Amino acid sequence: MYFFISQLSISDILLSTDIVPNQLHILLNNGATITFFSCMAQLYFFCFAEASECLLLTVMSYDRYVAICKPLHYNSIMTGTLCVKLVFIIWLLSFSPPFTYIIKISGLQFCGPNIIDHVFCDIVPLQDLACSDTFNIKLAINLLSITFMVFPSIIIVICYVNIVCAILKISTNISRQKAFSTCSSHLAVVSIFYFTIFMVYNLPTKAQTSDVNKALSLLYTVFTPLINPIIYSFRNKDIKKAMQEMLKKCL
Repeated sequence: MYFFISQLSISDILLSTDIVPNQLHILLNNGATITFFSCMAQLYFFCFAEASECLLLTVMSYDRYVAICKPLHYNSIMTGTLCVKLVFIIWLLSFSPPFTYIIKISGLQFCGPNIIDHVFCDIVPLQDLACSDTFNIKLAINLLSITFMVFPSIIIVICYVNIVCAILKISTNISRQKAFSTCSSHLAVVSIFYFTIFMVYNLPTKAQTSDVNKALSLLYTVFTPLINPIIYSFRNKDIKKAMQEMLKKCL
């Protein structure tokens, strides 16, 4: 579990590093300029970080499923070799499709004022600026959404349905609470992440550049990476104990 959490933290750091500095520059200066190359680079690393987080959360849900539903076989199923292979596949899958997608966007023709009404180079605002046909781009977006959002969501739901069924079969309430506490942090992170993602990208296209959409974009680019380590830290007894000792020393 902690191995996957460490990979999730890498994804969150990558996302924050890619988005937040330029966001702060834009907000403090009431707008800013960005080169086409920098915009494409920001969009690529954004897609890369989001895709890796979707897949990592999916693998973590399977890890929790094995831990709850097949506890006696956990060590034989979730071996160190398997975990490393899964992480390698996740980073490889996250790297390749966004790269192809960025090449397609780079081939579009842009005209007009070239003003992105957003706090970072997101997909929909860039499509609105394009003068050429964006059908292939929209098709690529739908394919990527199915690969990195729909399928992972289905797998996560299936895993948690089995987890809930297994927990309900436990006879004592204390054992139920202990079993559920092992996956409560992951469930909270998944809920926050997928809620904000679906809220942004399921809105109508005309509303993609609204102030509401900008605020929602801040949730999954800033708030989610910020809240993830806090959620997992509060569920960890060792970290809570270390924080209490540090506060005592400071006070």
